Amino acid sequence: MNRLSGPLQQAIDTIDGAAMLAQVERWARINSGTANLDGLARMAQELSEAFSTFPGEITLEEPAPVTAVDASGKETAVQNGKHFVLRVRPEAERRFILTGHMDTVFPADHPFQELTWLDDEVLNGPGTADMKGGLAIILASLTALEQIEAWQQVGYDVLINADEETGSLSSAPLIEDLAQGKYAALTFEPAATPEGSLAHARGGSGNYSLTVTGKSAHAGRNPHDGRNAIVAAATLAVRLKELQREDISVNPAKIDGGAANNVVPDHAVLRFNIRPKEPAAAERFEAEMHALIGEVKQAQEVDITVHGGISRPPKPVDRKAQALFDLVRECGAELGQEIDWKSTGGVCDGNNIAATGVPVVDTMGVRGGKIHSPDEFMIAPSLAERAALAAMVLHGLATEDVL
Repeated sequence: MNRLSGPLQQAIDTIDGAAMLAQVERWARINSGTANLDGLARMAQELSEAFSTFPGEITLEEPAPVTAVDASGKETAVQNGKHFVLRVRPEAERRFILTGHMDTVFPADHPFQELTWLDDEVLNGPGTADMKGGLAIILASLTALEQIEAWQQVGYDVLINADEETGSLSSAPLIEDLAQGKYAALTFEPAATPEGSLAHARGGSGNYSLTVTGKSAHAGRNPHDGRNAIVAAATLAVRLKELQREDISVNPAKIDGGAANNVVPDHAVLRFNIRPKEPAAAERFEAEMHALIGEVKQAQEVDITVHGGISRPPKPVDRKAQALFDLVRECGAELGQEIDWKSTGGVCDGNNIAATGVPVVDTMGVRGGKIHSPDEFMIAPSLAERAALAAMVLHGLATEDVL
């Protein structure tokens, strides 16, 4: 099938890679670490201006409440930035959702703040690949499509959240709400490899904090009167690791707490992450974890409270999702781009979208690499390349019954 019809080809020809690059350079110079609320507000304003030409409504949505457990075991509120939403033609019968994130992993005081050209095509800079390049692709692909008459019959929502890098806890309800009823979804995380591969099936992710409360005592005079919270936390860490199976990994990551050497510690917080490959693995782990907590509480006479849970459900690839992957590959071939995919243990907002039953490809962003490090880079020609790919895929979804 030749999808590059006259109107689509003409629209793709208007994609301006140089303008996209200038936009990414501007956005990458704005520090928008997840905790940098001022930087996130600046990015939200930049996005509002950039998307203001679209025939829809732009809103900045308040983050949902989020809490975390601090080192003392106290549950405290976590502040997050507002989430950008553009709603276009909500009355349309066929609608899509495109998602990205404006936050990065680099806080305001991180030394990685500058852009550096590594060669004529490779730009090193914070958030260039993950994922301010992806945001430019969303904008450019939709701008091109809005020139096509057939595209005027479909609607779409664009969600750019402010907390993806910390698990999208304050935007998860918004993702779920906006995904409902959509025909398909594209998420613009960077490609899985510098060659442009897509992430296929994904495992899930859950983060937990177990707060252990024991009883303090003098380590020399009456240690038997104490209940050692550090020992209980260490026991939990070892036993939780033993729950690891082929279909789920368990990573005890940190224990906070303790006291002076001559005091039996009465407080500890154990933090750990799990990565289930299937929903059943997550459900089994929850049951085994709570049984283990009960055993340790009884054996060591401590109190244990649980905070956290699964924040990213596993993302299997069903028939409709595979059809979407196949469409991306076909469109890539017509554009001279070789598209393949591989499963990954990483997670993103695509996990949340897939959990609503909407087929999604979640690595439609730039080609690049070494994300989450000062070596992060973006391959600049991939901006226009992936914008053309996204436009062609969306046009196919709008005009064909491929799913």
